[in-house]
Amino acid sequence: MNESLSFTLKTLRLSGLAETLDIRLQEAGGNHLTHAEFLELILQDELLVRKERQIARRVKSAAFRELKSLEEFDWSFNPAIKKSEVYDLATGRFIEQHRDVLFCAPPGTGKSHIVQGLGYQLIKQGYHVHYRSIFDVVRDLLHDEAMDGHDRVMSRYLKPDLLIIDDFGMKQLPKRSGEFLFEIVMRRYETRSTIMTSNRPLEDWGKLLGDVATATAILDRFLHHAEIFSFGGKSYRLGNRRSDSKPATAKKAPTGSRKRKKNSKPAKAPTGSSAEEN
Repeated sequence: MNESLSFTLKTLRLSGLAETLDIRLQEAGGNHLTHAEFLELILQDELLVRKERQIARRVKSAAFRELKSLEEFDWSFNPAIKKSEVYDLATGRFIEQHRDVLFCAPPGTGKSHIVQGLGYQLIKQGYHVHYRSIFDVVRDLLHDEAMDGHDRVMSRYLKPDLLIIDDFGMKQLPKRSGEFLFEIVMRRYETRSTIMTSNRPLEDWGKLLGDVATATAILDRFLHHAEIFSFGGKSYRLGNRRSDSKPATAKKAPTGSRKRKKNSKPAKAPTGSSAEEN
C-alpha cells in the first residue's frame, strides 16, 4: 500500500480496511475476484473492526463488576438452573417486549455471573446495557441529589435498553432508597427492560427498604411483566474452596440435587417482619 492511499484511508477513518488491504489485494489477485467481490470483502473488514470497537465501548459503558460470559458458567454445578431458559433470555426477545427479569436465590449460586454474562451477550447483539449493584444505585442518587445532579444521574438509569441491578437483599438500605428504586422502576415500566437479582425472598423487601408501601409499589410494577427465576443450592464459591482444600486423590463430594422453581404468580406483598439480615 502506498503512502497516498494509506493517508486517504486514515483521513476517512477506514482503519479496519487499511489493516487488511494488503492481504485482500493478494487474495483478489490469487482468486481472480471481481471488483465487486473485492469491494465487498474490504468493506466487511471495516464493518467487523467497527463492530468490535463498538462492543468494547459499550462494555466499558456498562461498567460490569467483572466481564463474564455465559460460556464460562459452570452449568453442571447447579443443574436446577436451566441453561436453555437463560440462553432464551440471551436472544433479547424480552427486551423487545419490554419485559423484566428477577433472579432470586441465595448468595453464591451464580446470579451475578449469569446476569453479567447475559449483559455481555446482549451488548454483542447491539443493545445498550448498564450494570450496577443496588448499593451503587443508592450511592449514585444520594450523592448526585446532594450535588443538584439528580436528573443527570437518573438519565444513566433510564436510557439503557437493559438495566441490571444486582445484589439486592445483602443488607438493609439507607433511608430514601425505596424512593430512588421506585422512580427507576416506575419510569422504565413498559418502556425498557430491567434485570434484578435478590438474595432474599420478596416478602423481605419491605424491611430491607424500610418502607413496606414503597416496596409493594415497586414489586407491583416490576413483576407485572417479569419472568422470575427462583432457585436454591449451595454456594459455588464455597464449593470450589472445599474442593481446592482437599488432596488431589480425594473423591469429590456430591453437590446434591437442586430444584429450580420458575414462578410467574403475583408476588406476596412485603411485610415488616422478616428473617435476620445476612
